[in-house]
Amino acid sequence: MKIVFLDAATMGDTPLDCIAELGELTCWQTSTREEALERVSDCEVLIINKVIVDRELIEAAPKLRLICECATGVNNIDVDYAAEKGIPVKNVAGYSTDSVAQASFMHLLSLMGNGPYFDGRVKDGTYSAGGLFTDLSMPFIELSGKVMGIVGMGAIGSKVASVARAFGMEVVYYSTSGTSHCTEYPSLPIDELLKVSDVVSIHAPMNARTRNLIGKRELALMKPSAVLLNLGRGGIVDEAALAEAVDSGIIAGAALDVFCKEPLPADSPLLKVKHPERFRFTPHTAWASVEARVRLAEGVAANIRSLK
Repeated sequence: MKIVFLDAATMGDTPLDCIAELGELTCWQTSTREEALERVSDCEVLIINKVIVDRELIEAAPKLRLICECATGVNNIDVDYAAEKGIPVKNVAGYSTDSVAQASFMHLLSLMGNGPYFDGRVKDGTYSAGGLFTDLSMPFIELSGKVMGIVGMGAIGSKVASVARAFGMEVVYYSTSGTSHCTEYPSLPIDELLKVSDVVSIHAPMNARTRNLIGKRELALMKPSAVLLNLGRGGIVDEAALAEAVDSGIIAGAALDVFCKEPLPADSPLLKVKHPERFRFTPHTAWASVEARVRLAEGVAANIRSLK
């Protein structure tokens, strides 16, 4: 069985032995559109992460029997046309839940505790040169007693909620599907959630209901002391409005792991803020703990084994 991975660089140094043992695996680190059309000509199983698999690409692979999305979302695949051709499309769900939840609190704790600032004060000698045993020049805010507002109470949102509870936070959520399946926490309309939350944490997919969900009007509803985290999808938050809101003190801070365009353009308003210390950024890595990537590879292998 010929297995082709068109953008294996998205898996970093994750071992793919569990996939390679299932057939003849060819890994291309990246593929341009033209390269992709050539490289699928004799493949039976196609593995992709962000490569666009449309009608043209499917037609270029006459032997194709299975499309494996090396992620959860399949919005980059023409699933309808694949179904017409009798080609199943399989993703991997749940592999990154713990990874994204941990990254969410990495960002939150850094924002609330001003970790990079205090680390710098020690390393640059400011603390050593001071006259006090402590440095109280920036605030350190406790999470206990604060309200965590979660946008999207799926698997990741539920995990974040449980960790928030362990910190002593009160949890509320907004259902992006319009159906409040979770009964463990109060479900609120988005405007009400924004008004009462000390932390707004986004863990929702990108769809018609979530696109541009948080813009200038919505940010203005938040507390001046509140922070916003987006570890869901870029495009849910208006990045220009967010940059302005944090810079001007409408809200206290923000952390993003996902962006409207990835990689983040050099001219993004997020990179031109006056107060970068109020922001935390990671380059879409929240999904990618070492363990999560291993689970992802194993999930892809399981999908290939299911092929009959």
